[in-house]
Amino acid sequence: MAITSANQLELLQTAEAVAREKMIDPDLVIQAMEDSLARAAKSRYGAEMDIRVKIDRKTGRASFTRVRTVVEDEAVENHHAQVTVKQAKTWLADPQIGDEIIDEVPPVDLGRIAAQSAKQVILQKVREAERDRQFEEFKDRKGTIINGAVKREEYGNVIVDIGRGEGILRRNEKIGREAYRIGDRIRCYIKDVRREPRGPQVFLSRTDPQFMAELFKMEVPEIYDGIIEIKAVARDPGSRAKIAVISYDNSIDPVGACVGMRGSRVQAVVNELQGEKIDIIPWNQDQATFLVNALQPAEVSKVVIDEEVGKIEVVVPDEQLSLAIGRRGQNVRLASQLTGLDIDIMTEAEESARRQAEFAERTQLFMDTLDVDEMMAQLLVSEGFTNLEEVAYVDLDELLSIDGFDEDTAAELQARARDFLEAANAKAMENARALGVEDSLVEFEGLTPQMLEALGQDGIKTLEDFATCADWELAGGWTTENGQRKKDEGVLEKFDMSLEEAQTLIMTARVMLGWVDPADLEKPAEDAAEDAEAEA
Repeated sequence: MAITSANQLELLQTAEAVAREKMIDPDLVIQAMEDSLARAAKSRYGAEMDIRVKIDRKTGRASFTRVRTVVEDEAVENHHAQVTVKQAKTWLADPQIGDEIIDEVPPVDLGRIAAQSAKQVILQKVREAERDRQFEEFKDRKGTIINGAVKREEYGNVIVDIGRGEGILRRNEKIGREAYRIGDRIRCYIKDVRREPRGPQVFLSRTDPQFMAELFKMEVPEIYDGIIEIKAVARDPGSRAKIAVISYDNSIDPVGACVGMRGSRVQAVVNELQGEKIDIIPWNQDQATFLVNALQPAEVSKVVIDEEVGKIEVVVPDEQLSLAIGRRGQNVRLASQLTGLDIDIMTEAEESARRQAEFAERTQLFMDTLDVDEMMAQLLVSEGFTNLEEVAYVDLDELLSIDGFDEDTAAELQARARDFLEAANAKAMENARALGVEDSLVEFEGLTPQMLEALGQDGIKTLEDFATCADWELAGGWTTENGQRKKDEGVLEKFDMSLEEAQTLIMTARVMLGWVDPADLEKPAEDAAEDAEAEA
């Protein structure tokens, strides 16, 4: 059928109908039609030709034109679509580089195959425009709750009609026991919105911890107004959850506000989450206090925090152990997610046994190194001495404060401790030299003979080798792989070296070698000080 024989307004009517149905700009549909007609014309006149189609937005008339561009003589690659300045003089009086020669060509008859191809082009363009519109509409709604209707289910994933588009609720984002029928109303959290070449672009979730936080924000006006803040959320979807809240108004109880009158507010959230039990916990700046709250309903006897490794030990009464751990470790796992700490739970009996073992170990250390009897070694340990260095270099008065210790005894103990340490240092230095540790590293301040021995065993023998190390290689650290925290052993970690100390030593070595200008180190410090003053 020739385009001229058709009702010319039919093109515009079709474009408007498609645009209205897909909720996109009609101009985009008309451009898609122009592209499809141009492609059909090229198959008729030749693919090398630059055929363009223009549809009049008022009349619907489609005009077919052949375009040739004026280029330099050596730039001609396609003589069907490009002409030289000399050739262009036939059509133009004063041709310039970049001018276009436009000739109208007869409209083409769209055969069955060409019509089908044109249809595919239009559909593709419309689909792309529709996806762009959907992305633009939902990209700013990430992190909010949306209501939708179940459209269909594909391989366990639920496709949700969210108004002007579709979202996908993957099976791992569904609460375990939930089953949906087509047409069911569903409330979801928009977890992510990203451009995808095909398939849904809006990714929904009902298991994300922030979904519960947003539900509380909807149910509790104080959270919406900013009087109460949700500080942390941890969920075991479909089973149990913990949420930490803080009130910035002393007259408002954050836990009571979230629970509501007769539990109405929290019950509304529980019903939406298919009966998921929710523990509402008051947030506290003090980690130990917050952890005690997070382990509710279990009672805690003692908390020991190791801030360097982000680990925490919790001691509970023997009868509270199963309650603290929870079913399949649920309670302690949620408390760990809430606080961001690794939690070790032990009973009072286990903690007592460990303390006794440490006491016996330190007692034996003093007996072996200081050549004293068991009673005297136990006296030292009970007074808080943990290693030989403390005994050797502590103020003499501290030793004299121990019952039964006179000046001669204290002085003799210190002398024995120093002799042992000096002998150990000499042996360690000898071993380091034997391993090939050079003077440049030996003379570097801040490293003990035992440290030099450990560095030599690891192949670090010169100051240059030391300066190339990273701080975590010396002090150790933690990395996360596949959601599991993994310990990286440091060469000097056993000497209680911190990351800050390792950084200082490495940077000092680099300055000594001339790798780093000391002035460059001072500038960041000055900038940090200025920023602190500005904030104050």
